[in-house]
Amino acid sequence: MAIRGSDYDALTFDVYGTILDWEPDVADFLHAWAVGNSLEISKAKLLDLYDCVRQPLQSQKPALRYPQILERTFDAVVRSFGHEPDQREREAFGRLAAKHRPFPDSIPALNTLRSNGFLLCALSNIDDASFRRVMTAAGFSFDIVVTAERVGAYKPDQAHFWAVLSDLLARDIPPDRVLHVAQSRRADIVPANAIGLRSVWVNRPGRIFGQRGQGAETASPDAETDSLDGVISLLT
Repeated sequence: MAIRGSDYDALTFDVYGTILDWEPDVADFLHAWAVGNSLEISKAKLLDLYDCVRQPLQSQKPALRYPQILERTFDAVVRSFGHEPDQREREAFGRLAAKHRPFPDSIPALNTLRSNGFLLCALSNIDDASFRRVMTAAGFSFDIVVTAERVGAYKPDQAHFWAVLSDLLARDIPPDRVLHVAQSRRADIVPANAIGLRSVWVNRPGRIFGQRGQGAETASPDAETDSLDGVISLLT
Protein backbone atom coordinates (compact mmCIF):
# COMPACT_ATOMS: atom_id res chain seq x y z
CA MET A 1 0.00 0.00 0.00
CA ALA A 2 1.53 3.30 -1.12
CA ILE A 3 2.05 6.22 1.24
CA ARG A 4 -0.30 9.06 0.25
CA GLY A 5 -0.45 12.44 1.94
CA SER A 6 -4.23 12.54 1.67
CA ASP A 7 -4.42 9.57 4.05
CA TYR A 8 -2.90 11.48 6.99
CA ASP A 9 -3.64 14.47 9.19
CA ALA A 10 -0.69 14.19 11.59
CA LEU A 11 2.97 13.23 11.35
CA THR A 12 4.91 12.05 14.40
CA PHE A 13 8.69 12.35 14.33
CA ASP A 14 11.67 10.78 15.96
CA VAL A 15 13.82 13.89 16.56
CA TYR A 16 17.41 12.91 17.36
CA GLY A 17 18.84 11.28 14.25
CA THR A 18 15.88 12.18 12.05
CA ILE A 19 15.73 15.96 12.46
CA LEU A 20 18.83 16.67 14.56
CA ASP A 21 22.22 15.40 13.41
CA TRP A 22 23.62 14.14 16.70
CA GLU A 23 26.12 11.44 15.77
CA PRO A 24 28.96 13.78 14.70
CA ASP A 25 28.81 15.68 18.01
CA VAL A 26 28.91 12.45 20.03
CA ALA A 27 31.76 11.09 17.89
CA ASP A 28 33.79 14.31 18.14
CA PHE A 29 33.41 14.52 21.93
CA LEU A 30 34.39 10.90 22.57
CA HIS A 31 37.22 11.01 20.05
CA ALA A 32 38.64 14.16 21.65
CA TRP A 33 38.55 12.35 25.00
CA ALA A 34 40.32 9.33 23.49
CA VAL A 35 43.04 11.45 21.87
CA GLY A 36 43.50 13.36 25.13
CA ASN A 37 44.11 10.05 26.87
CA SER A 38 46.52 8.74 24.21
CA LEU A 39 44.07 6.15 22.90
CA GLU A 40 43.99 5.21 19.24
CA ILE A 41 40.38 4.35 18.55
CA SER A 42 38.20 5.29 15.60
CA LYS A 43 35.11 7.46 15.81
CA ALA A 44 33.09 4.61 14.32
CA LYS A 45 34.12 2.24 17.11
CA LEU A 46 33.39 4.86 19.76
CA LEU A 47 29.91 5.49 18.32
CA ASP A 48 29.20 1.78 18.26
CA LEU A 49 30.31 1.41 21.88
CA TYR A 50 28.25 4.42 22.92
CA ASP A 51 25.14 3.05 21.23
CA CYS A 52 25.58 -0.37 22.84
CA VAL A 53 25.95 1.15 26.32
CA ARG A 54 23.26 3.85 26.20
CA GLN A 55 20.27 1.76 25.14
CA PRO A 56 20.42 -0.72 28.06
CA LEU A 57 20.78 2.17 30.50
CA GLN A 58 17.62 3.77 29.15
CA SER A 59 15.72 0.51 29.55
CA GLN A 60 17.06 -0.19 33.04
CA LYS A 61 16.82 3.38 34.40
CA PRO A 62 13.72 4.96 32.82
CA ALA A 63 13.32 7.44 35.67
CA LEU A 64 16.68 9.08 34.94
CA ARG A 65 16.60 12.33 33.00
CA TYR A 66 18.50 12.19 29.74
CA PRO A 67 21.56 14.22 30.86
CA GLN A 68 22.02 11.65 33.62
CA ILE A 69 21.78 8.86 31.05
CA LEU A 70 24.48 10.57 29.04
CA GLU A 71 26.71 11.02 32.07
CA ARG A 72 26.41 7.34 32.97
CA THR A 73 27.01 6.34 29.36
CA PHE A 74 30.17 8.44 29.33
CA ASP A 75 31.28 6.79 32.57
CA ALA A 76 30.80 3.33 31.10
CA VAL A 77 32.64 4.16 27.86
CA VAL A 78 35.58 5.67 29.74
CA ARG A 79 35.82 2.78 32.19
CA SER A 80 35.76 0.25 29.35
CA PHE A 81 39.22 1.59 28.47
CA GLY A 82 40.47 1.37 32.06
CA HIS A 83 40.08 5.07 32.87
CA GLU A 84 38.05 6.95 35.45
CA PRO A 85 35.76 9.74 34.21
CA ASP A 86 36.57 13.36 34.91
CA GLN A 87 33.62 15.12 36.56
CA ARG A 88 33.76 18.18 34.30
CA GLU A 89 33.94 16.02 31.17
CA ARG A 90 31.03 13.82 32.17
CA GLU A 91 28.89 16.88 32.97
CA ALA A 92 29.80 18.45 29.63
CA PHE A 93 28.81 15.24 27.87
CA GLY A 94 25.51 15.30 29.75
CA ARG A 95 24.78 18.74 28.30
CA LEU A 96 25.50 17.64 24.74
CA ALA A 97 21.89 16.74 23.89
CA ALA A 98 20.85 20.39 24.11
CA LYS A 99 23.43 21.43 21.51
CA HIS A 100 22.81 19.30 18.42
CA ARG A 101 21.91 21.05 15.17
CA PRO A 102 19.38 20.07 12.51
CA PHE A 103 20.28 18.39 9.25
CA PRO A 104 20.25 21.04 6.48
CA ASP A 105 16.93 19.80 5.11
CA SER A 106 15.12 19.45 8.43
CA ILE A 107 13.59 22.83 9.23
CA PRO A 108 12.67 23.75 5.64
CA ALA A 109 11.03 20.33 5.23
CA LEU A 110 9.08 20.62 8.50
CA ASN A 111 7.85 24.07 7.49
CA THR A 112 6.77 22.71 4.10
CA LEU A 113 4.91 19.80 5.69
CA ARG A 114 3.15 22.17 8.09
CA SER A 115 2.17 24.46 5.22
CA ASN A 116 0.60 21.41 3.56
CA GLY A 117 -1.73 21.03 6.52
CA PHE A 118 -0.09 18.32 8.61
CA LEU A 119 -0.06 18.52 12.40
CA LEU A 120 3.54 17.88 13.47
CA CYS A 121 4.41 15.96 16.65
CA ALA A 122 7.70 15.03 18.32
CA LEU A 123 8.45 11.77 20.16
CA SER A 124 11.86 12.13 21.75
CA ASN A 125 14.04 10.18 24.20
CA ILE A 126 15.05 13.40 25.92
CA ASP A 127 14.29 15.57 28.92
CA ASP A 128 12.01 18.58 28.64
CA ALA A 129 14.66 21.24 29.27
CA SER A 130 17.15 19.89 26.73
CA PHE A 131 14.38 19.54 24.15
CA ARG A 132 13.25 23.13 24.64
CA ARG A 133 16.80 24.46 24.30
CA VAL A 134 17.69 22.47 21.21
CA MET A 135 14.46 23.27 19.37
CA THR A 136 14.59 26.95 20.32
CA ALA A 137 18.06 27.09 18.80
CA ALA A 138 16.71 25.32 15.71
CA GLY A 139 13.91 27.87 15.43
CA PHE A 140 11.06 25.38 15.29
CA SER A 141 8.24 24.25 17.57
CA PHE A 142 6.08 21.14 17.28
CA ASP A 143 2.33 21.07 17.78
CA ILE A 144 2.58 18.19 20.27
CA VAL A 145 5.68 17.08 22.18
CA VAL A 146 6.16 13.77 23.99
CA THR A 147 9.46 13.35 25.81
CA ALA A 148 10.93 10.56 27.89
CA GLU A 149 10.60 12.83 30.91
CA ARG A 150 6.90 13.35 30.22
CA VAL A 151 6.02 9.62 30.03
CA GLY A 152 8.70 8.27 32.40
CA ALA A 153 10.07 5.86 29.80
CA TYR A 154 12.44 5.67 26.86
CA LYS A 155 11.56 4.36 23.42
CA PRO A 156 11.16 1.63 22.24
CA ASP A 157 8.74 1.65 25.17
CA GLN A 158 5.34 2.23 23.59
CA ALA A 159 4.34 4.88 26.16
CA HIS A 160 5.50 7.66 23.80
CA PHE A 161 3.21 6.42 21.06
CA TRP A 162 0.15 5.94 23.26
CA ALA A 163 0.63 9.44 24.70
CA VAL A 164 0.76 11.16 21.32
CA LEU A 165 -2.14 9.10 19.95
CA SER A 166 -4.20 10.12 22.98
CA ASP A 167 -3.33 13.78 22.42
CA LEU A 168 -4.23 13.48 18.74
CA LEU A 169 -7.49 11.70 19.47
CA ALA A 170 -8.41 14.66 21.68
CA ARG A 171 -8.04 16.73 18.50
CA ASP A 172 -10.28 14.30 16.59
CA ILE A 173 -7.38 12.67 14.74
CA PRO A 174 -7.61 8.84 14.96
CA PRO A 175 -4.56 6.54 14.80
CA ASP A 176 -5.23 5.51 11.20
CA ARG A 177 -4.69 9.15 10.18
CA VAL A 178 -1.22 9.27 11.78
CA LEU A 179 2.13 8.48 10.12
CA HIS A 180 5.37 8.03 12.07
CA VAL A 181 8.64 9.29 10.55
CA ALA A 182 11.88 8.04 12.05
CA GLN A 183 15.55 7.19 11.57
CA SER A 184 15.80 4.67 14.41
CA ARG A 185 14.56 1.23 13.48
CA ARG A 186 15.06 0.02 17.07
CA ALA A 187 13.44 2.86 19.00
CA ASP A 188 10.73 3.84 16.54
CA ILE A 189 9.92 1.53 13.64
CA VAL A 190 9.74 -1.55 15.90
CA PRO A 191 7.17 -0.08 18.34
CA ALA A 192 5.26 1.52 15.46
CA ASN A 193 4.99 -1.92 13.89
CA ALA A 194 3.85 -3.41 17.21
CA ILE A 195 0.91 -1.03 17.61
CA GLY A 196 -0.07 -0.97 13.95
CA LEU A 197 1.09 2.58 13.22
CA ARG A 198 2.29 3.14 9.67
CA SER A 199 5.82 4.48 9.34
CA VAL A 200 8.50 5.91 7.06
CA TRP A 201 12.13 5.03 7.75
CA VAL A 202 14.46 7.98 7.13
CA ASN A 203 17.69 6.11 6.47
CA ARG A 204 20.15 8.98 6.86
CA PRO A 205 23.37 8.16 4.93
CA GLY A 206 26.31 7.24 7.13
CA ARG A 207 24.33 7.20 10.38
CA ILE A 208 24.34 4.07 12.57
CA PHE A 209 22.36 4.70 15.76
CA GLY A 210 19.25 2.61 16.24
CA GLN A 211 19.95 0.14 13.46
CA ARG A 212 20.47 -2.99 15.56
CA GLY A 213 19.31 -4.67 18.76
CA GLN A 214 15.87 -5.16 20.29
CA GLY A 215 14.38 -6.40 17.02
CA ALA A 216 15.71 -3.58 14.83
CA GLU A 217 16.72 -6.06 12.17
CA THR A 218 13.10 -7.17 11.75
CA ALA A 219 11.60 -3.66 11.64
CA SER A 220 9.26 -3.22 8.68
CA PRO A 221 8.60 0.39 7.64
CA ASP A 222 5.94 1.13 5.05
CA ALA A 223 8.34 3.30 3.06
CA GLU A 224 12.02 4.29 3.10
CA THR A 225 13.79 7.49 2.15
CA ASP A 226 17.16 9.06 2.97
CA SER A 227 15.98 12.56 3.91
CA LEU A 228 13.05 14.68 5.01
CA ASP A 229 12.90 16.03 1.48
CA GLY A 230 12.13 12.44 0.54
CA VAL A 231 9.26 12.45 3.03
CA ILE A 232 7.85 15.52 1.29
CA SER A 233 8.07 13.69 -2.03
CA LEU A 234 6.08 10.80 -0.57
CA LEU A 235 3.37 12.96 0.93
CA THR A 236 2.84 15.89 -1.45
